[in-house]
Amino acid sequence: MNGNEIKLLSYVKAATILIGLFALFTLLYIAQGIIVPLIFSVIIAIVLHPVVKLMVRIKINRVVAITIIIIITIIVLSVLGTLLFSQVSRFTESWPLLVEKFTEAINNMVIWASGYFDINPEKFHGWLAQTKGEIINSSTSSIGQTIVTVGGWFVMLFLIPVYVFLLLLYQPLIIDFIHKLFNADQQGSLGKMISQSKTVIQGYLIGLFAEFIILAILYAGAFFILGIDYAILLGVVVSLLNVVRYIGPLIGIALVMALALATKSPAHMLYVLMSHIFIQIVDNFYIVPKVVASRVRINALFSIIAMIAGFALWGISGMFLAIPLLAIAKLVFDNSEPLKPWGFLLGDTMPPLIRIKPGIKKHKK
Repeated sequence: MNGNEIKLLSYVKAATILIGLFALFTLLYIAQGIIVPLIFSVIIAIVLHPVVKLMVRIKINRVVAITIIIIITIIVLSVLGTLLFSQVSRFTESWPLLVEKFTEAINNMVIWASGYFDINPEKFHGWLAQTKGEIINSSTSSIGQTIVTVGGWFVMLFLIPVYVFLLLLYQPLIIDFIHKLFNADQQGSLGKMISQSKTVIQGYLIGLFAEFIILAILYAGAFFILGIDYAILLGVVVSLLNVVRYIGPLIGIALVMALALATKSPAHMLYVLMSHIFIQIVDNFYIVPKVVASRVRINALFSIIAMIAGFALWGISGMFLAIPLLAIAKLVFDNSEPLKPWGFLLGDTMPPLIRIKPGIKKHKK
C-alpha cells in the first residue's frame, strides 16, 4: 500500500467519523423525547440501586423493595418540588418590582458617581429607562416560556418512575446481556470493569447529590439569616450552578448579590459575598474530600462546553444532564486503560510545568 492510498484511507476514516457523529447528534436531537427521560431514569436507578440491593439482602422481595424506594423518592421530591414551585411563583409575580428596585439602586449609584467623577448622567438615565422596559417585557415572557417548559417536564415525571422501576427490576438481565455481547476470554476483564465502573459511578452520583443537598441547606440558611428574599430558591439555584466548577458559583452568587443590592443594601452584598466565600471553603476542604467519595472533578473548560452543547441539544434538560454524563464518561475513561488519556484531559488535575533548560553547546577546539 503506497502513501497515496494510506492518505486516502485516513481521509475516508475521518469523513466516516464526522458523518457518524453528525448522524448520532441528529438522532439524539430528534429522539430527545425518548432519550432524555431514559437518561434521567438511568441516573436515578444507579443512585437507588444500592438501597434496593440492601433491602433484597435482608430478604425483602425485589418488586416490593423497588416499589417502596420509588414511593419514598416520589414523596420527597414532590415536597421539595412544591416548595420550589411556590418560590418560583412568588418570584415571577414580584419580578417587575425587583427590576424597579434594582433600577433605583443603580440610579443612586449613578448619581453618586456623577457627583464624584463629574460625569453627565442624562444619557445613562435614558438608556436605563429603555433597558428597564425591555428587561421587564423580555424577562416576563422568558419566565412564561420557562414555566411552559417546566410544564413539559411533568410529562416526563410520569415516565421516569416507570423507567426507574423497570431498570431496577431488570438490572440483572441488562448486566447479563452486556456479558453475552463479549466472548469468554473477555468476561473476566469485562466483569471487573463493570463492577469498578458501577461502584465509582454510584459513589460519585450519590456524593454529588449529597453535596448538592448540603450546599443548598447552607446557602438557603445563610440567605435566610441575612434576610434575602426567596432564600430557598436562591440556595437551590446556587447549589446547582456549583456543579460547574469555578464559573458556576461566581454566576450564582453574582445573581444573589444583585438581588441583595436591589432589595436590601450594599452592605448586604458584602455579607452575601462573605457567606459565599465561607461556604466555598467548607465545600472544597471538607464536603468534596469527605462526601464526594469518588472525588471526580471535571475542569471548567469541558464543563462549560458540555453545558452549552447540552442546552443546544436538549434545552434545559440537557444542561442538567451534561455534567453527570460527562462525569460518567470520565469515570469510564479512567477505568479503561486505552481511554485513560481522555479521562485525564477531562479532569482538573494540573500537571507540573516542564521547564526546558537551554542546552550549552560545546565547541571542539
